Amino acid sequence: MAKEKWYQAGLAFECTQCGACCTGPPGYVWVTRKNIKTIARFLGRADDWLPESHLVRVRFRYSLTERPNGDCIFLKHDGDEVKCSIYSVRPLQCRTWPFWNSNLTSAAAWNHANRICPGINRGVLHDFATIEEMRTRKPE
Repeated sequence: MAKEKWYQAGLAFECTQCGACCTGPPGYVWVTRKNIKTIARFLGRADDWLPESHLVRVRFRYSLTERPNGDCIFLKHDGDEVKCSIYSVRPLQCRTWPFWNSNLTSAAAWNHANRICPGINRGVLHDFATIEEMRTRKPE
């Protein structure tokens, strides 16, 4: 029998749309061609592509760009409000936060992620099956 994972009983998470996971040290937000097309259409672009200011090629993949301060190009600040301007069409990497392998290696890793994300350990309890589906979901 396989060893039970530490989060077998489920984990609480509810996105507060605070933007904390959309900023920080340099990194990549990987997008597929289908993601790019969906985002471009959402933004009203007739060419189904994103401009260089929003997209960077990294070897054989594409990533959304970041501002010099580490913010995702689509993170918008409006007074005290911070939000993703493409939230309804955000890439899989964003949709599956915080149920990433790196955050699920241990309770300590989960609680470390909680230091930057106020939605972790609050709100809706996600069952094990849902967490595993999110953790293992592959890009389209």
